[in-house]
Amino acid sequence: MTRSHDKNPPNLVFTEALIGNEWCPASSGKKFAVTDPASGKVLAEVADCGPQEAERAIDSAASALPEWKLQTARERANLLQNWYKLIVEHKEALAQLMTAEQGKPLAESRSEVDYGASFVRWFAEEANRTDGDIIPATNKEQRIIVIREPIGVVAAITPWNFPIAMITRKVAPALAAGCTVVVKPSEDTPLCALALGALAIEAGFPEGVLNILPSNQAKEVGEILTTHKTVKKLSFTGSTAVGKLLMKQCAGTVKKMSLELGGNAPFIVFGDADVEGAVAGAMISKFRNAGQTCICANRIYVHTNVYDEFLAKLIVRVIALITGPGAGEGVTIGPLINASAVAKVKRLVDQAIGKGAVLTYQAELTHSTDRYYPPTILTEVDESMDIAQEEIFGPVATIFKFTSEEEVIQRANDTAAGLAAYFYAKDAAQIWRVAEALEYGMVGINTGAISTPVAPFGGIKESGFGREGGKYGIDEYLTTKYLNWQI
Repeated sequence: MTRSHDKNPPNLVFTEALIGNEWCPASSGKKFAVTDPASGKVLAEVADCGPQEAERAIDSAASALPEWKLQTARERANLLQNWYKLIVEHKEALAQLMTAEQGKPLAESRSEVDYGASFVRWFAEEANRTDGDIIPATNKEQRIIVIREPIGVVAAITPWNFPIAMITRKVAPALAAGCTVVVKPSEDTPLCALALGALAIEAGFPEGVLNILPSNQAKEVGEILTTHKTVKKLSFTGSTAVGKLLMKQCAGTVKKMSLELGGNAPFIVFGDADVEGAVAGAMISKFRNAGQTCICANRIYVHTNVYDEFLAKLIVRVIALITGPGAGEGVTIGPLINASAVAKVKRLVDQAIGKGAVLTYQAELTHSTDRYYPPTILTEVDESMDIAQEEIFGPVATIFKFTSEEEVIQRANDTAAGLAAYFYAKDAAQIWRVAEALEYGMVGINTGAISTPVAPFGGIKESGFGREGGKYGIDEYLTTKYLNWQI
């Protein structure tokens, strides 16, 4: 069967790989279970693709490439617009599917569908703007022309925390540029990816342009995608450790890469800040998706002059959070993705408390499964604790005190990560100084929400390289060719 007949949602649950616009079982016959993190209930048994299916998907993408890249930008843009409209049309079904397999509150899932769709619409427009150049020549018998061409077959490996948006912001620019794509979604959330694939078929994409491989064999499939000579570009979002491994595997064929890896975002509240606004921004940044985002506030630094006020207001807001299954009425904090994620957060909190951190607030849980972690606030935290050095990926706010701009900049930058940072301040001169001094690829100034399809998303240092979104996002899938024409 290519799809489940579960009534919720009715027609977007597919369970087989999408290769060449056909639904294909794994050649081994193997399947793996996709579960609801809120209850542990099995939602579907999905084809467990291996190296053989990866090879088939790459061959399918390679076969589709010559015709696809020769389509006009407008023709590709029209198909992307069709896909965008179908994603929006099926927003509720996609949101319910996302909450079922990923766990986030339904309101957040609906927002993610909109966010994911916005990348498709944006890059449909950008397809028409992959301009080249005419360069003034050094002599009158010469013409120097620069054109930009699609890089070729692209492999995309995507994470579970944003199972729609992380796919569309890779796939949409690749398709707009004229590339064909093989997607390996997270084994925790393959259903959203397959649903997007079904809508892409309905939108009219030709066979082989978009291929999707559900798999519980990340190592084996990843090795094919990174070492296959036909694949010219790899885009990966995930942990720094895995990103480093993929870099090594791509080196043999010198693939172009985009890596969006782990973060350790500082969130700084200066003494002149709008404290109410800073608290609101911290809530958005820290607790969205139960803290399971790569750009969430991992270390909250608060100036001593406003520390007590900030903490008091934050506690009030955190107490108001409602934990439960994502589909529940009014729920704002869903389960973590799996029991291992809960165990990691618990380890970090316990170690911090053991080294002197204060458990200032922790909600009570009434849920019987092992997938939840209560919203928590830790104070008296310092950088010697693991919780300050690792991504928490859970609903735990860690509060640090600071007294000077120079001090907090040094502490904020003292990490191998360089993805996102945030700060709240009013003084214009200080805003410029701090924005330029923070060693991060993205900086939110008086806001806790920085993601948008029109701006470049990505990091520096060990948080990776390459950008997704904005006019910069499509550049990742294009090569520059220089033509020297003697006339």
